[in-house]
Amino acid sequence: MAPPVLQLRTAAVTFGGRPVFTTVDLALAIGERAALVGRNGSGKSTLLKVLAGLIDLDGGERFVQPGLSVAYLPQEPRFTAATALEHALSAVAPDDGAAVAEASGLLEMLGIAADADPTTLSGGEARRVDLARTLAGRPDVLLLDEPTNHLDLPTIEWLEQHLSSHRGALLMISHDRAFLRALSTRVLWLDRGRVLPLEAGFDRFDTWSEGILEAEAVAADKLDKRIASETEWAKRGIPARRKRNQGRLATLAAMRSEAAGRIRQAGSIDVSLTAAEGVGSLAIEAIGIQKSYGERMVVRDVSLRIARGARLGIVGPNGAGKTTLLRLLTGELEPDQGRVRIGANVEPSTLDQKRAALVPTETPKQSLADRGDTVFVGGRPVHVHTYLRQWLFEDRQGDQPVSALSGGERARLLLAKVMAKPASLLVLDEPTNDLDMDTLDLLQDALGEFPGTVLLVSHDRDFLDRTATSLLVAEGDGRWLEYAGGWSDMLAQRGERPGAATARPSRTKDETAKARQTVRRGLSYKDERERQSLPKRMEALSTEIAAAEAALADPDLYRRDPKRFATVTARLDAARQELSAAEERWLELELMLEQVQS
Repeated sequence: MAPPVLQLRTAAVTFGGRPVFTTVDLALAIGERAALVGRNGSGKSTLLKVLAGLIDLDGGERFVQPGLSVAYLPQEPRFTAATALEHALSAVAPDDGAAVAEASGLLEMLGIAADADPTTLSGGEARRVDLARTLAGRPDVLLLDEPTNHLDLPTIEWLEQHLSSHRGALLMISHDRAFLRALSTRVLWLDRGRVLPLEAGFDRFDTWSEGILEAEAVAADKLDKRIASETEWAKRGIPARRKRNQGRLATLAAMRSEAAGRIRQAGSIDVSLTAAEGVGSLAIEAIGIQKSYGERMVVRDVSLRIARGARLGIVGPNGAGKTTLLRLLTGELEPDQGRVRIGANVEPSTLDQKRAALVPTETPKQSLADRGDTVFVGGRPVHVHTYLRQWLFEDRQGDQPVSALSGGERARLLLAKVMAKPASLLVLDEPTNDLDMDTLDLLQDALGEFPGTVLLVSHDRDFLDRTATSLLVAEGDGRWLEYAGGWSDMLAQRGERPGAATARPSRTKDETAKARQTVRRGLSYKDERERQSLPKRMEALSTEIAAAEAALADPDLYRRDPKRFATVTARLDAARQELSAAEERWLELELMLEQVQS
């Protein structure tokens, strides 16, 4: 294993007299891509800030190899610069021409205007600006806290490709299982104040972690049985052999102390959804609905019928109109043309991505039970503290302001609020943002048992695969097509492979009209020449990529020739993007040809 370039030894951090972690050992080496996983509130973000040098340790030590550059992406960006470009350049030296050019190129690639005011950007746009700042200059170590939050799927897939070519060290916190499976070569599990390493990718994590918990449960059961046996012996044997058996009695005391101090796994959430009564077989019917803003058509002639019990995922790039479509289908927004019919007794219960239903100055108790101490869950009275404990909140947190909670804890509180009420239609707009994987699993299970209807906007491919029964996908120019199944099923139906998409602007109206005209007439001479030449181009790019990867496989290249390392890495990243674009263009031309021939 390569020597560590960033390391913690017996690290300890305490907040408000409570230890977050006490004896953490962690090491990162050049070339590693590690996933840091654990429940919300376990201290993942704190640990990342310690590694970035933003929080001082209360015990232990932090080591950084001299001369190493470390870049940190926080969960929520903070802007002080006047423009997006100024923010993207804030982490690079102003005389570093290559880094300045790269920052500008990253902003352009991510679709952000250099002179944009960061404070006026949407959540997804702000995330992209902060990503440009973090990636500019190709730092030796990348520390990324929930990098996919608020990003659309094309940008997430572009980020996967970009990070896969990063030759430094990478440590990332993410709830996106597909993202972690695609990138991680190692997993660090922060569990009950300790870090357990898995020297394999995230696809092995579930089986490995379950094995550890099962082994702990067996060991705990054996210890409890031995304590019971020794306690019985103590009751019977000590009076007769008091002096001889003091050693055995001391052992019993030590075992009791071990059992009392045993770090137990955190509890699990008791998630259940209660369906409203008197709902018919039809949830929503849309007939020829259209919606535009000025000259921009967001929804064009969409007709669909959503039955009770369906789980419809709505997918598309940021700005495609997913939230607008959601509001049209729930009757919150009137269409310009067409009509929407809502089924009998269908009342939507909404979880919005901005968490607007939570008041920052209120406490979780007030958010759930107003001024009382009882919350009605599915019509049954439950003490508010009992309900909060089911969602893994400590009693003291019930009286703290919502603003003091972490992003994941706020997401969990809003889920608790939404799920307490009987519902016939759940409207979930980006529900996976900030949630840990355990909560996502439980939410998935609850949705699977929920007899009502679910409308789901999400960029989480794994969650869509596990949850959706069909997807409504933005195809550009206001067109939306429905596909049966989840994300992987949609890709199979479209003849695409995972990871093929890249972040790029949507077609203009003129480009779309030109493409349609080409399909009606047949391929132009230029298009046909391009279709025939693309396979050779793709083969050449594949050869170039293989050569670059072989050069970068040399572990001494970075030390021996850092300039060539940077040049080869940059070209590898560009070649991969060119290959992806060429493959997509070839597929587009082949589909056009098939449509003409049919």
